[in-house]
Amino acid sequence: MSSSFAGQVAIITGAASGLGFSIAQRLASEGAKVAMCDLLKAPLAKAAKQIGENAKAFQLDVTDEAQVAKVIKKIAREFGRIDILVNSAGVTGKTGIKTHDVELDNFKFVFDVNVTGSFLTSRAVLPTMIGQNYGRILHIASVAGKEGNAGMLAYSSSKAAVIGLTKVQGKEYAETGITVNALAPAVIQTAMVDALPEEQVKYMTDKIPMKRCGTLAEIANMAAFIVSPGASFTTGFTFDMTGGRATY
Repeated sequence: MSSSFAGQVAIITGAASGLGFSIAQRLASEGAKVAMCDLLKAPLAKAAKQIGENAKAFQLDVTDEAQVAKVIKKIAREFGRIDILVNSAGVTGKTGIKTHDVELDNFKFVFDVNVTGSFLTSRAVLPTMIGQNYGRILHIASVAGKEGNAGMLAYSSSKAAVIGLTKVQGKEYAETGITVNALAPAVIQTAMVDALPEEQVKYMTDKIPMKRCGTLAEIANMAAFIVSPGASFTTGFTFDMTGGRATY
């Protein structure tokens, strides 16, 4: 086993499946103790068991301020430190809908999970990281937050907000040994994407020069690099994973 993250503690939200699970699996395989967080208790327990002794499940609603504070404190107490936070919890909301048909409740729900969740969890871990003079925070954004996907107003807008949040946090903590970055994938083959209408997925993959979805393994590889000790001079940055779609 590689030990790139030996002795480190990583919190991964949205860890029961998809990107979050793949990232948790990768970090655990390289020696990190992984605190896996998700709203879905049974799938989360199954996912943690699949990873093994380096993983522990913590049920968490990232939109609940009090619960986030309580769970993060519990993780810090049990593991003694927090080195990494990966905010992978996210929702697309309703898609294939133009702005004049978007429901306010759905718009608010998407922002609550994608933006408020990223804010609450990062705010909760920062005091511990500041005390250590070390930390890595990675927010999962999207190329939709850079370019906007028609028919995905709430999702695109929320991911743009995550990118803005990343820029601010990166600057605020640049002198503390903490880096805060984002990852902006194009469409990645996950259960969330499988649930989208076929025409919506085609709309997105048609924009990718590689003409395919990214894979979970590719995301996990990039995420592991961004939160590694060696990635120490990049902060406030949004990394591209778009198969050539975004070249800026």
